[in-house]
Amino acid sequence: MTEKSPADNFPTGYEPPKVWTWDKGNGGAFANINRPIAGPTHDKELPVGKHPLQLYSLGTPNGVKVTIMLEELLAAGHTDAEYDAWLIRIGDGDQFGSGFVGVNPNSKIPALSDHAPKDGGEPVRVFESASILVYLAEKFGAFLPTDLRARTETMNWLFWQMGSAPFLGGGFGHFYAYAPMKIQYAIDRYAMEVKRQLDVLDRHLADSRYMAGAGYTIADMAIWPWYGGLAQGKQYGDSGAFLDVQSYKNVQRWTAEIADRPAVKRGRMVNRMSGDLSEQLHERHDASDFDTKTQDKIAPADPAKA
Repeated sequence: MTEKSPADNFPTGYEPPKVWTWDKGNGGAFANINRPIAGPTHDKELPVGKHPLQLYSLGTPNGVKVTIMLEELLAAGHTDAEYDAWLIRIGDGDQFGSGFVGVNPNSKIPALSDHAPKDGGEPVRVFESASILVYLAEKFGAFLPTDLRARTETMNWLFWQMGSAPFLGGGFGHFYAYAPMKIQYAIDRYAMEVKRQLDVLDRHLADSRYMAGAGYTIADMAIWPWYGGLAQGKQYGDSGAFLDVQSYKNVQRWTAEIADRPAVKRGRMVNRMSGDLSEQLHERHDASDFDTKTQDKIAPADPAKA
């Protein structure tokens, strides 16, 4: 009898061609916006509001990192951190407009334009969420320690998140919740990796209040929207039960403490387009918007996009 290969347990019937070609109708939740080339698809200038900091984003985990940071800066008394947050509807392809591509040639949210940089020159573009967090931390001297060891530990965990989250989102999240078919091999592969990452966090947080020690830093702001949201059961449908997130007790403790911060509660509302209407603030141009312009208080201009 011929011995079976492990691959026989996961038949797909797919044989890769010698040269890959793009099939526009390949299915999946994001097939209408995914493409193998960069650059703008249409001309569209970005709006500019009254504040020096102009954020162009959406309330995904990567977007929430930055709005939490901005709200934390304001809560800490940095009044110059006032900002305009403009909604980028990635499902409509806003990220491929010429203005957005000018701020982020990678066409991903979030993107920031600082119209009052420290050098007093032309506006500075900042893209990639970790780069934005570091830029703001250094601009305002907050949430990034200056001590060598504490700063290094903060940067260690910040870049841990940048390297790890693609396995959670683009890997596990995609195949568990968004792919047009359930592929056991892919789900098992990424579920194993996400649980390993949760164990990394849980073991670390057993001896540390926050990611970089006793102080709250940009490392916490970067990791919480991804792994805190997962721990709260708010990502990828019923994935919390599937991954048994409640068993990671130290992650749960950390998640709950950060979720209770007023600035975090505000930050996760900005540019949000899902969930309770009272927690959706599609655009943010003033602190009073949280009280007057959440979606439960205003009539959507376009009900089809609400």
